[in-house]
Amino acid sequence: MSQKPATLFDKVWDAHVVRTIEDGPDVFFIDRHFIHEVTSPVAFLGMEQRGLNVMFPGKTFATADHNTPTINQHLPVEDPLSANQLKALETNTAKYGISHWGLGNPKNGIVHVVGPENGITLPGMTIVCGDSHTSTHGAFGAIAFGIGTSEVEMVLTSQCIMQPKPKKMRISVNGELGKGITPKDVALYIISQLTTAGATGYFVEYAGEVFEQMSMEGRMTVCNMSIEMGARGGMIAPDETTFDYIRGREKAPVGAAWEEALAYWKTLKTEEGATFDKEYHFNAADIEPMITYGTNPGMGMGITGHIPSAVDAGSNKASYEKSLQYMGFHEEEPMLGKKVDYVFIGSCTNGRIEDFRAFASIVKGRKKADHVTAWIVPGSHIVERQIKEEGILDILTDAGFQLRQPGCSACLAMNDDKIPAGKYAVSTSNRNFEGRQGPGSRTLLASPLVAAAAAVTGVVTDPRELLA
Repeated sequence: MSQKPATLFDKVWDAHVVRTIEDGPDVFFIDRHFIHEVTSPVAFLGMEQRGLNVMFPGKTFATADHNTPTINQHLPVEDPLSANQLKALETNTAKYGISHWGLGNPKNGIVHVVGPENGITLPGMTIVCGDSHTSTHGAFGAIAFGIGTSEVEMVLTSQCIMQPKPKKMRISVNGELGKGITPKDVALYIISQLTTAGATGYFVEYAGEVFEQMSMEGRMTVCNMSIEMGARGGMIAPDETTFDYIRGREKAPVGAAWEEALAYWKTLKTEEGATFDKEYHFNAADIEPMITYGTNPGMGMGITGHIPSAVDAGSNKASYEKSLQYMGFHEEEPMLGKKVDYVFIGSCTNGRIEDFRAFASIVKGRKKADHVTAWIVPGSHIVERQIKEEGILDILTDAGFQLRQPGCSACLAMNDDKIPAGKYAVSTSNRNFEGRQGPGSRTLLASPLVAAAAAVTGVVTDPRELLA
């Protein structure tokens, strides 16, 4: 009897099932476990209270990112809560022999940036972290998702997790993207079409010409945003672009091990005739630079359009009006020309070298608007070094920008980089919930190109008008 054609997701998932519980979840083996200072301290404490140990310390990797300052990292961290969490991470990793890239370590950076750039993230792996945007690593053809604190403890002590197998969704985007359209725009467009709950209960595979032509940085941006439409995670089949990115990185296989791995990785694709529980198809020509106008990532629109009415958006009128009231916006208003107070480029969504190249392409030869505060934050020290080596820092400095040090920064209000109440921030991060970037802050999610255009004009601007 011939075997049923399998999806990429099925191949990776089924290869990691240790045991299936009847009418229950799968006991699921984890290849890579990333931890940071926010969700790990309680997990270590729970483990110790039960008299347990870390089963495979070599499969866990720690970095400090959420609570880290992005200036003067050589000085003691002033915030006592942040300092305690950073110290706990340092202590716990030393105690159990876990790799730790803390402040001052040249490999330090945002967990979902440093994993791929050091070759820790590989195709066909299962990857978890106590952080919802772990879905980023799915860009490599891995199954990657965020877990809670109790599950972090479970992985530390058993290298397994109990998970029901999600349903499968495929999202295909074909055609050619227009000038000034970035992977972030593709992600925000899809979320605007599906809503923030449109992929709940599913694991998404992205397919089609647009994703095949994307760089690995772009694919990571798209997979990172999967969680914002309710998906458990997102993934893209590995190909030559993937293999070229991984080859030669510090933790990547070498020699005969590389050839063996490569042979396996080339089998990681959805077979002809494999079925999905749900499929969506989009045309690249329909996507323009995107920007959000509300308080969830699904409230997004093409930058040249007008804020839709509650009826057109298919939303509950009361909650829709509450969202617009928080933002200080109204139905049918244009977004172009709205004043911007802050611009943030960085985060695990857009903190890679490609993002800073895009930002620099707009600001080169221009000046930062006087009233705009800009936080330019690389996702890692490796990215920071690339910014300097490629001359991007010179472009930024000439335009009146300052480069900060790596960290999660203004993506979330867990460090010093908070947007003040009532101020508008064009942000390349992933969430625009009320207070996400600081109590009362107003976040407009966008691409690095839209962020750069806002930074030099001081208002929401179509970046295509500024591109050479």
